[in-house]
Amino acid sequence: MQKMKQEFDLIVIGSGAAGLIAAITAAREQKSVLILEKLSQLAAKLKATGGGRCNLTNTLPNEEFMAKFGRDGRFMQDALKAFDNKALVQFMDEIGVATHAPDGFRIFPTSHSSVTIIKALEAELNRLGVTLLTNQRVTRLLSTGRHIDGVKTQSDIFYAPNVIVATGGLGYPTLGAEGDGYNLAQELGHKVTDLSPAMMPLKTKEEWVANCRADTIAKVELRVNMKKHKKLRAKGDLIFTKNGIRGPVVLDFAREVTPLLKKYGEVPLLLNLTKGMNEEDIRTHFKKLLKANKSSKILDMLQSLLPEALSRELCTLAKVEPDTKYKDLEGKKRDKLISLLAWTPLTITGHDGFKMAMITRGGISLKEINPKTMQSKLIDGLYFCGEVMNLDGPCGGYNLQWSFASGYLAGKLLR
Repeated sequence: MQKMKQEFDLIVIGSGAAGLIAAITAAREQKSVLILEKLSQLAAKLKATGGGRCNLTNTLPNEEFMAKFGRDGRFMQDALKAFDNKALVQFMDEIGVATHAPDGFRIFPTSHSSVTIIKALEAELNRLGVTLLTNQRVTRLLSTGRHIDGVKTQSDIFYAPNVIVATGGLGYPTLGAEGDGYNLAQELGHKVTDLSPAMMPLKTKEEWVANCRADTIAKVELRVNMKKHKKLRAKGDLIFTKNGIRGPVVLDFAREVTPLLKKYGEVPLLLNLTKGMNEEDIRTHFKKLLKANKSSKILDMLQSLLPEALSRELCTLAKVEPDTKYKDLEGKKRDKLISLLAWTPLTITGHDGFKMAMITRGGISLKEINPKTMQSKLIDGLYFCGEVMNLDGPCGGYNLQWSFASGYLAGKLLR
């Protein structure tokens, strides 16, 4: 029986989007590459991305794209310059995956199946002769002084002058996310920031939300109602659930809320459910309705703006009878109702933890990584890419594009 080769030019830990493209890119540069995956199959989380539809990237230009990641967004400037959305689409085309942007923004494989992408990536790995070993958990990074030497798994040792850590975050542990990369990096002196689950539904103290599950509310604005954090806000579609809220705006905003929950225990929010209408706008709208029908009931007025179930719950919050004629409503109650319509309070009290988090907020400190190469500033030959780093973005292909771009740069610029 032939002995397994133990020495390579590059070892990639993890077979997600970042790890696979890093391996492919390095192999195209004539490097011998080994991928170590602790699960029995590659790309488990990639397979589940976007409910299996796999929103690869989006059509935003690089400057706008980086801005969506907040103050650290410019860290990805070199990676995007090397491998932006156009380059990703071209790469997919090269390996036989056709893509399109049906809404003009989000880019998907035309099959709308992540399996298409995984099969094409796997075929390219095979074509290039990349070695893939599954069921291989890396337990330690091996180094001599400031240089990486290889890795130790639970059963073996493999040597390489270059190692890329592409292990992802903590979200969806059933798909292999256990924070391995953080521990490996910390053992070699890297700092890992506070870690919080992100891109996930949120739970509320208020129980009335359970009565409003049938409808999606479009163009909702969320704001944190705390003096120190009033600047935190987001807009998008919202869905009420059995015990809280979800929907695109919630998934995006969760990354801001979960660290506050950890600190304060609960987070008060204000929701504008009326597509940006303020109190004065609502009063004007109601006056027009009354002019057309002076005997309009309160519920009829509210239903001109919101679904019936939500309208009834707001009546209950304002302590008004929904079948009362609006013109008969006393001034204070009318003011209260309009105030609730403009800004509805909700209190976030929890979430389902990392088991329901699509991504992780936090990670290996960017200050210790060279953005031009993705190489560690502490250990030569050690690279990081994708979600394991302290950089995360909203829904809409942002995080996958970042994984592909950082993986490409790491694989291209090996020493």
